[in-house]
Amino acid sequence: MTSKWLDAYHDPVASLYTFTQCLTLADIQADGDWKLIIADLGTGSYDMKLKVYKNTNLMSEHAIIDLPTGVVNFYMDTLEPRTPAIAVASGPYIYIYKNLRPYFKFTLPPLSINQIEQELWEQAKHDNINVFVLRDALEGLRSDGQLLTVRSLKFLQLESTDLEAFANLHKHAPLKRQTVITCLDTLKKSLADEDAISCLVVGTENKSIYILDPEAFTVLTTVDLPSIPVFISVNGLYDVEYRLVVSCRNGCIYTLKRGSKEGSKYCIELNSQPVGMERINKTIYVGCMDETLQCYSSKGKKLWTIKLPTSITTMKTLDYSPRQLKTLLVALSNNEIHMYKDKYLVDVIKTEGVVTGLQFGRFGREDGTLVMTTRGGGLFVKILKRSAKFEEKDALAGPPISQNQKINIPKKTKLFVDQTLRERQNAVGK
Repeated sequence: MTSKWLDAYHDPVASLYTFTQCLTLADIQADGDWKLIIADLGTGSYDMKLKVYKNTNLMSEHAIIDLPTGVVNFYMDTLEPRTPAIAVASGPYIYIYKNLRPYFKFTLPPLSINQIEQELWEQAKHDNINVFVLRDALEGLRSDGQLLTVRSLKFLQLESTDLEAFANLHKHAPLKRQTVITCLDTLKKSLADEDAISCLVVGTENKSIYILDPEAFTVLTTVDLPSIPVFISVNGLYDVEYRLVVSCRNGCIYTLKRGSKEGSKYCIELNSQPVGMERINKTIYVGCMDETLQCYSSKGKKLWTIKLPTSITTMKTLDYSPRQLKTLLVALSNNEIHMYKDKYLVDVIKTEGVVTGLQFGRFGREDGTLVMTTRGGGLFVKILKRSAKFEEKDALAGPPISQNQKINIPKKTKLFVDQTLRERQNAVGK
C-alpha cells in the first residue's frame, strides 16, 4: 500500500507524557502560523508543564500546579486581532492563558459538606474532641456511604502517631469539599463561525456537566449525570440548540439537549468500558476495552461493530475541510493507526511506538497535519499528501463492497403477475 502521508518531523526522545485530550492546535498570535499546545504530565506527580511548539521548536513552557486533564483553545471576546485563549483543566481549576500569559483562574463551585463532618471539625477547632474519637466518628460517616472532604479522607489514612499533628495543622482552616475536572470541550455560543465566541463545557468527578460563560466565567448551565463523565462530544450553539454526547464510567453514553437538567435517560449501554468516543455528523463512534469499534446513530441504534486486532489506545476525528474529508483515526497498541471512513478501513499508518496522543489540523501553515505522541515520549508529525485518495473500500483484503449492498429489485407489475398466473395454469408437462 503506497503511503498517503509525508514524514515532517521525527523526535523519538521528546520526553512528552501526554494524551489526546491534552493536545490542541491554535493560531495563538493571529499571524496565520498555528502552534502546537501540549499539556505535559511530567513525571505524573511533578514537573507538569504547558508547552508551546512553533513548527518543531519549543517556543515556550509554563509550569502547571496539578495534573492536566484537558486543553482547548477558544475565543472569549471579539477584540482585534482575533487571538484565541488557551484553557487548561487541572484539578478543580481551569487556567486561562491569553497571548501565552496567565489571564484568569476559574474554580469549580464548591460542593456541600456533610453537616456532622462540619460539626466534628468545629469541635476539633476548639479542642472539644479527642483525635481518636474524631477518627472513629469520621470512619463511621465513611462506612455509612457519606461523601467526605479531602481533609477527612487524608486524616483517616494517617497512622495514630500522626493524627494530633495533622489536626493541629489543619483544624483552623475552613473546611471545603471540591471536585476535580475529568474532561473539557468547547461549545459555540451564538454563531457557528470559526472565530466565534465559545463556552467551555466541563465534566467533573461529582457526576456533573457545567457550561461556563466565556466572558464572565460564571456557570450558565449545570446538568447532573448518573455517572462520572470521561468523554464529551459537543454539537450546536448554546443560544440556539445544542447536543452533548457524554460517555461515562458506568459504560453508558448519555445524550443531553438544550434545557435538559439531568441525563438519566441513557442513550447507549455498552458491553465494555469506553476508551475513546468521537462524533462525526450524526454518527457516534465508540472504542471499547474489548478491542471493538462500535458505531451508533444519534438515537442510540447500533449500526455496526468491528473487531480490531488489538486494544485501542486513543481515537480522534480527521476533519480535512479542503477535501471535505471526515474520517476516524484509531490508534492501536500494535504500533498502528487505522483510519476508518464509515466502517471501511481506508488506511493504515505504521508508527514507531504506541500512540497515546493524536491531533489533526493546521500546524504552522500546513492544513492537513497529523501530530502524534507516543507512550515512550516521542513526538511525530506527518502531513497528508494532496494527492491522497481514500476510497470507501477496505484497504485490507476482504469481501467486495457489492456483497453488502442490496440488489434493487423492481416492483411486480400487474402484467408480470398475470403472465405468471397464465404460465402456471398452462404449464407444459415434461
